[in-house]
Amino acid sequence: QGMKRFSVACLALLATTSAWPHAHAGKIDDSMPDAQKIRFCERVRDFALQAYYDREKGRPMKVFEEDGSDGARITNIVIKRIYEEPQISSPKKAETFGRATCNEMMGNKIAPE
Repeated sequence: QGMKRFSVACLALLATTSAWPHAHAGKIDDSMPDAQKIRFCERVRDFALQAYYDREKGRPMKVFEEDGSDGARITNIVIKRIYEEPQISSPKKAETFGRATCNEMMGNKIAPE
């Protein structure tokens, strides 16, 4: 059940780049296996990179509708921070920041490169 719900959330994320304001970033719970958490953080890293490019091109910030899930909350924190922090000054820094922030907030024990 949890795995299926998470997979659906991931697929929804993949399909929602054009409909971000109403997207849901997926529910995260403590029973989620580390492998899923790592995949989720890879998606957050991708959103961090997109936020960096949007910021650099002067586009408005795109955040998720907060639905009480950790997924939306974590992703939005990363996106907002990238817009606020000029020190995040390269795609690599944006990716690293997004993944590290997600891993830390998810309590991941491993942070693969």
